[in-house]
This record gives sequence, structure tokens and C-alpha cells, in this order.
Amino acid sequence: MNEQLKEVMQRQQESKQPPAELDSIVQLVGFMVGSEEFAVPILSIKEIIKPIEHTRVPGSPNYVLGVFNLRGSVIPLINLRLKFGLPAEKQGPDTRYIVMQHNDQMASFVIDSLTEAIRLRESSIDAAPETIQEGENIIYGVGKKDDRIITIL
Repeated sequence: MNEQLKEVMQRQQESKQPPAELDSIVQLVGFMVGSEEFAVPILSIKEIIKPIEHTRVPGSPNYVLGVFNLRGSVIPLINLRLKFGLPAEKQGPDTRYIVMQHNDQMASFVIDSLTEAIRLRESSIDAAPETIQEGENIIYGVGKKDDRIITIL
């Protein structure tokens, strides 16, 4: 298993709180895309992997890099830099693919680097601003932790 993922999971286990407080806690995995910090719910993550070979799909949007085969499943690969209007960059040593599942659909996202396991209270997460809630929106909300703002996908 990926060493960074082991660290994230270990920190999560160490910081467990009594069950009474778990109702209002959201557990997330944080990551960077460009200079912005984002997070996704830990339970929607299937795996975090190092970049692997993918196949381009003709006619797909520019942010869809293609598809790859992961243990018999064909998974689309989405570059979050391009999806968010940032310039493309060459993948570095910290680049990872986050494979996620939502309902019956699986997709993977290219991220620049992992940051940490994040635990936020529901009360510290605001809904996505109305200006970005129209159309195909992947932003769930905006979380506040210490002096940081984290966009939750």
C-alpha cells in the first residue's frame, strides 16, 4: 500500500474521538492542485495510486486525459488542473491518481500531491457559493480549518 496512504490512515486511527462526537465530524483526505487545497470524503476513495499508463479517448473534453485499466475496471482519468482552468504541468514525483466511487460510477483524478487526513465538524463547512452551483458542479462545499480554506469536492 502507498506509504502516504498508510500515514493518513494511521493519523486517522490515532485521532478517533468517542462515538458521540462522530455524528458531526466529516473525515476527508486533503490534496493540492496548483496552489489550492482540496479535499474529498475518505469513504468515497477506493485507492490512491501512482500515475500509470492511460489511453486517450478521442472526442473527450481536454480535461479527460483518457482511461486506464485497474484490475479489470476501465476508469476515466480527469486532470483537475485542466478541469479548474489551470495550466497543465508535467507530472512530478508527488503526483497521484485518486480513484473514487460515487454511487455506481468510478473515476480517477490527477492531483499534484497529498496533504493530510482532515477532520472537520459539519458546522465548519459552508455550502458552495451559489455562483458555482449551476450546471456540472463537483464542489460540495468550503471548509474552514485553522486559518485555511479547503474546497471540498
